[in-house]
Amino acid sequence: MNDRALLRSRAEELAAPLPALLAQAEQLAASVLPGAHGRRRAGLGDEFWQYRQATASDGGARIDWRRSGRADVHFVRETEWQAAQAVTLWVDTSQAMAFSGHKTRGTKGARARVLGLALSVLLLKGGERVGLMPGLPPRAGRAQLDPLALALSEPEGAGAGDYGAPPLAVLPAHSQAVFLSDFFGPADALREAVGRAADRGVHGALVQVLDPAEEDFPYQGRSIFESMAGALRHETLRASDLQARYRERLAERKDMLATLARTTGWQVLHHHTDQPPANALMWLWQVLDAGRGR
Repeated sequence: MNDRALLRSRAEELAAPLPALLAQAEQLAASVLPGAHGRRRAGLGDEFWQYRQATASDGGARIDWRRSGRADVHFVRETEWQAAQAVTLWVDTSQAMAFSGHKTRGTKGARARVLGLALSVLLLKGGERVGLMPGLPPRAGRAQLDPLALALSEPEGAGAGDYGAPPLAVLPAHSQAVFLSDFFGPADALREAVGRAADRGVHGALVQVLDPAEEDFPYQGRSIFESMAGALRHETLRASDLQARYRERLAERKDMLATLARTTGWQVLHHHTDQPPANALMWLWQVLDAGRGR
């Protein structure tokens, strides 16, 4: 196969899941959009937003005399804040994200990708700039959706390692970020990435995506536990003996995420793949909307 044919084959392979993922993301975004109360607020801009009754702190230059002439009180004409926000996503593509505890459930990676892309759809429709780490800086407009979808359509578990960590990228100052992962990777790497972002005034959200089996640890009897990349393997005759210790370690990891969020001003959500994705998407939309006003 020559280089051109190989390149075309690779491009077709990458693009194959793109339409399905994009359609799923747009459908999910549409299910949330009617309940999302926009991101509009008063501020610097040219577009009219609303009239409000004047207060003692409003100078005479701010009074809209034409509107006030039709009433017994004075009104101020407010414009809409039009500063576009930059939102950078990181979606974990490590091998661990390819896990599903049951054949009827999608993988953690599939849920993280569709949430990331659906959030991008909402943000781009709202006039925001959206980017993806690594390598895709925040940009506005519908044209940004195609490269986002292409990047998120990489094969399942495309990351090299068992577990992932966000890259130490320099995010736009005073922007926002969303990290979607199981966060089973190195805790120090996550702390450093979030800490660096917070030092630049970046506000954000951590969405821990877990399969219900990872929460409940329902295993009994003889079991073989193997990491998705095959680097780790453990066999036991009584899996139930590991349950208490496993749940303790999981609780420690959740406590780490809560502490990290509390010390940096970020927010954290624990989301399971058997839960409706719309709930997590609405939560993200509201968190980012609140963070925009900071």
